[in-house]
Amino acid sequence: MEYSGAVGRFHDSLSKFKVYEDYLDSKVTSMDLFYLKSRELARKLVEHGHKGTVLSREEFVERKAAAQAAEAAKSNAFHNRGRPATLASAGKELKDNFLKALAEREEANRSGKMTSVIFIRDHNTLGQEVSGYIDYTHRLKTQDFEPYFSGKKRLMPGRSDLCYYNWKTRVSTSNSSPNFEVIYDDPNGLLFKNKRDKKILNVDPLSGPGEDSSRTFLQSDLYVHVVIYDHNIRTA
Repeated sequence: MEYSGAVGRFHDSLSKFKVYEDYLDSKVTSMDLFYLKSRELARKLVEHGHKGTVLSREEFVERKAAAQAAEAAKSNAFHNRGRPATLASAGKELKDNFLKALAEREEANRSGKMTSVIFIRDHNTLGQEVSGYIDYTHRLKTQDFEPYFSGKKRLMPGRSDLCYYNWKTRVSTSNSSPNFEVIYDDPNGLLFKNKRDKKILNVDPLSGPGEDSSRTFLQSDLYVHVVIYDHNIRTA
């Protein structure tokens, strides 16, 4: 997925809407209200695409959250310029196995010694089952992870991650990241090629994860199913 100034401006435009209904209202005209006599009916017509292409409620929530996270990360980076780098997991009392595993890998992923891919299957805020693969290194660089480690937010896959699938809507996306190229048409199944050393990470549970890679299955109280794939980067 390519990011551009247009995408940034689109995210900025979403920030002015507090809730999805405000977003729908922005596309309702006074003429609509005059003829329909109902704001709720006018919203439904907009939501169902009768006035052009609009974001679904799920897309709105996800993109608004992504925009807020990006803005928070930008603000955090500005306020912390010149300060010693502190791990987001530092000082946190972590009880869940998954969060402990992320904390153990945070420094290595931030420093470039390791690139980890996280598989998560769980239910989103709408109660829909979703699953996907997340480039942990990339997420650490683009998001503030303190809310995740402190339990204020739950880490979930989204449409901009390596792979994403919504089991109810059947929406499926895949995007290469700065660290991995997604290979989804290989006879061996879904693969990720590390862009630094060109080695393959295989996420098929019936196959080995690949050279310099490991797979860790975790029992978590926070998610239905989580797996972490670690790829160690060899330095000369």
